[in-house]
Amino acid sequence: MGVLLAIVVWGITLALSIPFVTQTWWMPEAITELGREIDGAFNFTLLGTGVIFLLAQGALGYTVWKYGRHSDQPASSSHGNNFLEFLWTCGATLLFVGLAVFGYSMWAETRFIEQKSMAPSEDRLIIEVTGQQFVWNMRYPGNDNQFGPTDINLIDDAASNPVGVDRSQPGGADDIMVSEMRVPVNADVEVVLKSKDVLHNFFVPELRIKLDTVPGLVGKLQFRADREGRYEIVCSELCGLGHYKMVSFLHVVSQEEYDAWIKEQAEFVF
Repeated sequence: MGVLLAIVVWGITLALSIPFVTQTWWMPEAITELGREIDGAFNFTLLGTGVIFLLAQGALGYTVWKYGRHSDQPASSSHGNNFLEFLWTCGATLLFVGLAVFGYSMWAETRFIEQKSMAPSEDRLIIEVTGQQFVWNMRYPGNDNQFGPTDINLIDDAASNPVGVDRSQPGGADDIMVSEMRVPVNADVEVVLKSKDVLHNFFVPELRIKLDTVPGLVGKLQFRADREGRYEIVCSELCGLGHYKMVSFLHVVSQEEYDAWIKEQAEFVF
């Protein structure tokens, strides 16, 4: 009986390990340097915890095999080992604290953004993203490189003004509103996150960044995508019955293609 249980334990352990070793249903390839650093930290964590998991399950199977007994056999007494318990408790503490310190700088790089004006500059592009049931609204500054003021009384989805841009004020006349995001490759991008109604979450798997959009608050994320392509933007916070269809796309394109797109969009601004 003990041998059979040991084989079952080892078999389940092997089956659970295969998807991780073969990287089945794995994460999409990262498109930023920060994303690859995050993947490195993830793989390091997975390797460490994976070794511990295999050793623990191997020891469990061995214990079941060696000390497994039938119901008619007397149970042997067992006593704990305070030194070993202290040792692995300290080891687990050091492991978790070490991993937290190891990943802190990568987490902070996307969250602790230097406070600058809201005006985009030559060294960065600012895009305002507003979550709304069940769409993403992207706002770009126009030719004046300034975001115009907004007024809740001017919100009109039918008139392509979902955030209430006041186009009669300086800076607002040429603001561009679109449903999908485009950025130049290798450009510093800052995403300013807002919510129009309920809690949403801005998530691009290939960027390895995500952040809640909270009504009444402003969140910020930054990234530099170094690979051209089309990447899905999803809401990863349940926000209502239509949550599943709250999808947009991030297009990483060449500088020339981006400039042509901005010029084209500016022609539709009224």
